[in-house]
Amino acid sequence: MDTQWLEDFMSLAETRSFSRSAEWRHVSQPAFSRRIRALEAWAGTDLVDRSVWPVRLTPAGDTLLAQAVLLQRQLQATRSMLRAHARASADTVEFAVPHSLAFTFFPSWIAGLRQSFGPLRSRLIALNVADAVSRLIEGGCDLLIAYHHPWQPISLDPARYEMLPLGEERFTPWSAPDANGQPRHALPGQPAAPLPLLGYAPGAYLAGITDQLRRQSGLTLHLDTVHETDMAEGLKAMALQGHGLAFLPASTVLREAQAGNLVPAAPAELQERLSVTLEVRAYRERPGQEEGRTAQPRNRARALWRWLSRPTPDPLAASSCV
Repeated sequence: MDTQWLEDFMSLAETRSFSRSAEWRHVSQPAFSRRIRALEAWAGTDLVDRSVWPVRLTPAGDTLLAQAVLLQRQLQATRSMLRAHARASADTVEFAVPHSLAFTFFPSWIAGLRQSFGPLRSRLIALNVADAVSRLIEGGCDLLIAYHHPWQPISLDPARYEMLPLGEERFTPWSAPDANGQPRHALPGQPAAPLPLLGYAPGAYLAGITDQLRRQSGLTLHLDTVHETDMAEGLKAMALQGHGLAFLPASTVLREAQAGNLVPAAPAELQERLSVTLEVRAYRERPGQEEGRTAQPRNRARALWRWLSRPTPDPLAASSCV
């Protein structure tokens, strides 16, 4: 059983609303519902009465809720004890980073950071966006690094969390080239022959960005989704093999574009309408907001944040991919 299911269940018991709890847990409502169903499958009985609104717990659900509260307290106490044994790694800065940034933006950013900030012990935790946000909320990392765009904002209370911009990059459609160096799958496509689209799985952060970009472009794109994953690197690999076109962040395709192995899927006159700039941001919990958690001294993480926050950041600390 995934312990996140218990946290989802406890949230549902409080809100009595699948949609509100999904929002609180930073997942889509279908994904949240699947987690509750998975918990019920594990328990072997219905835990939620969905025949009424707002929903309510069944007697079995009430029993599980009481035990889940106790279990959560025990887990938190255990985590505090484990962290008490981790003083030797107090100078290691832990980053929660979505997959799309973990394999591309982060390595070059941290390399520049070590040149300008100085020696830095780092631990990278690569997750999907929702889980990376949860990691920060639960106190499981020092910094969250994630994309931001007004179309798809990350909901973190500014009274509790601080934010710093790290850089920005373009998000555009790419295709493998044909023998003449032109996109094998050139937008906008034809109604009778829609282009194969390599898309992000429902609920993925970049899926929402892609959908909104297509709507905002005002263009009629003839596309047929033939493959889905929540990782940009996975889509790039498929695009390189010619399976279709994919909307990808610039840092993901930097080397492939320079080598000519991937080319823009949109003609020059449409590229601006089919591109969007994503901001890369860092988030941390404001000091003193631990709400009773046993906070270990994270001097290096705090020093790093102060350095990133200075009025005139060193260009090596930021990254911009266009």
